[in-house]
Amino acid sequence: MNLIEFLNASPVNYLAVATLEEELQAAGFYKFDPTKPMPDVKPGDNLYVTKNDSSLYAIRLGSLPLAESGIRLICAHCDSPTFRIKPNPEILMEKGFVKLNVELYGGAIMSTWFDRPLSLAGRVMLRTSDPLHPQTRLLHIKEPILIIPNLAIHFNRQVNDGVKLSKQKDMLPILGVIGDQLSANGLLLGLIASQLDVAPEEILDFDLYLYDTTPACEVGLHKEFISAGRLDDLSMVHAGLQAMLGTQYDEAKSRQIQGQTMVLAIFDNEETGSGTKQGAGSPFLAQLLQRLVIAQDRFLGLVSDPHDDFYRMIENSFMVSADNAHAWHPNYGEKMDPTNHPVLGGGPIIKVNAAQKYATDADGAAVFGEICSRAGVPYQRFVNHSDIAGGSTLGNILTSSLPFRGVDMGNGVWGMHSIRETGSVTDQEYVIKAFTEFYWG
Repeated sequence: MNLIEFLNASPVNYLAVATLEEELQAAGFYKFDPTKPMPDVKPGDNLYVTKNDSSLYAIRLGSLPLAESGIRLICAHCDSPTFRIKPNPEILMEKGFVKLNVELYGGAIMSTWFDRPLSLAGRVMLRTSDPLHPQTRLLHIKEPILIIPNLAIHFNRQVNDGVKLSKQKDMLPILGVIGDQLSANGLLLGLIASQLDVAPEEILDFDLYLYDTTPACEVGLHKEFISAGRLDDLSMVHAGLQAMLGTQYDEAKSRQIQGQTMVLAIFDNEETGSGTKQGAGSPFLAQLLQRLVIAQDRFLGLVSDPHDDFYRMIENSFMVSADNAHAWHPNYGEKMDPTNHPVLGGGPIIKVNAAQKYATDADGAAVFGEICSRAGVPYQRFVNHSDIAGGSTLGNILTSSLPFRGVDMGNGVWGMHSIRETGSVTDQEYVIKAFTEFYWG
């Protein structure tokens, strides 16, 4: 699956994880149920586990003991800024117009959401005989059913001078017109029920988000750019998956058992701070790796202390935290650091920050730079302009609980957190090569 196909199949985090599951299962990975005892694992086993339907952790077990070899970890995130549907969302307006009540998720550039064909995607929880275990159904309404209309310039002459937008007033999407009905209550629930072919009373709750139905595409004189929603960070998710599956190798080589164990961790909720059970701040990955060490020790007949083996594994591991970076913008060059101008098409970008917003240090940068060199891939560096505060990412959050050596990096994009971001076709090819070298080299 190429990047554009992956982006179009993954309008929200839940659908991204479902797409990853399909690709992994097709490659022979089996799903591990975390509520069950960890099965015996042997060299060459390929397994994965999900958390909350919105994060995923894939493992290709190598032939060497984890305590001796460590793991090679690539982590990324599958969520992107959007708008979440609130409970009881229908708002009936004059003349029968219905809009939906929403709340902002993450740091979106809200103005980019105006006048776009929008729809809904996410998950729906259905009633079962066991109240502690409702059924999960994924929802992906592919046709456009919503729009957030702009206000005409005639009513707002200052619109091109910059306008402060209200998340509660200005960003509510219009669903349609219901004429002279007295109430719109249950309208969305009925739509969901019809999409899933269930009775409305079976629906207990939902996690639904807006997305732009316009497909991803290539643009530019030579089709050198990718224009799409959610490049941050699904492009890195896609690259990590392709590297783990060994798509740069022939089939025979990709089936070889490596010495080192490969791990791909796709977290949720990075855009809101990672502080959830499925985010990078969760102990879930650490607990999974502890269970993996114990299971491998058991299979190999090792009599060493598994807790000590876990700590040794951490010290012998390396993490690549893959989250997109800012590329030099031809219209806003003054926003960049004076001596570091990473560009689209220039290769993966190593991200550095003195305030430790990124996990990169000289050791991590040296390792990743050498990996790129061995893969025949150029690489760049990003540092914030000293007068402009930057954001943070997964690396420093994850390493606060799992103190891996590592690096924060990503491909450059324009318009980060816009409803459509712009990236480079060549950079995606470069980063897959670099990740493949990291895993398989």
